[in-house]
Amino acid sequence: MTRRAYRSDLDDETYLFILPYFLLTPEDTAQRIYPIREVLNSLFWIARTGSPWEYLPHDFPPYKIVHQQALRWFEHGCFENLVHDLRMMDRAAVGRDSVPSVAIIDSRTLQSTPESGHRSGYDGAKKRNGSKVHAAVDTLGHVIALLVTSADEQDREQVYDLCHQIQTVTGDCIDVVLADGGYTGEQAEIDAALLDIELVVVKRPAGASGFVLLPKRWIVERNFAWAARFRRLLITVEV
Repeated sequence: MTRRAYRSDLDDETYLFILPYFLLTPEDTAQRIYPIREVLNSLFWIARTGSPWEYLPHDFPPYKIVHQQALRWFEHGCFENLVHDLRMMDRAAVGRDSVPSVAIIDSRTLQSTPESGHRSGYDGAKKRNGSKVHAAVDTLGHVIALLVTSADEQDREQVYDLCHQIQTVTGDCIDVVLADGGYTGEQAEIDAALLDIELVVVKRPAGASGFVLLPKRWIVERNFAWAARFRRLLITVEV
């Protein structure tokens, strides 16, 4: 690498660890013009800064190359496979079962840009036009599943699809899902039960005002806070 380093660049140890997940073709394949490491560094720079693709600095590979390769990685589930294995390893490292039995779900609404197109909708509660990210995490905050809808979709209506993803990823090991009051309702409980999951709604104490830290439920909020460090994940744009 002849350019000056960016703070978002991969260090050697991290790059060597994640490289096998992104080798869709041999690293020295004849048609490869730009090193995989530089393409990954470009993608992480985009994620960290929130920049549009066209504004990628010129000392990176051309943005169209990075964009096309990113779409291939998304299509092949490279990031999902990496996150899945990291979650299992980290859980084992702290003495937990590698596969969780409890998940926590919630959603957050992301502001849209004009490029969001048909995916955006209006969230009346948040008074924001954009998309909703429905997330499921384990009790350590590791992502299990993500589901994206328009912002006008109700949280409780996504229970079946989100729980289906959870069980697919964990091999039907999730027994309990914790959620907030937005998931209250008989149909949501039925949708979870169809997948052998007990939906437990953790509500705010009666009469409480302001911010209240709810046991276990706060973990998914912390996950959203972690994601907010990456500006690309704070708005809705075309991939």
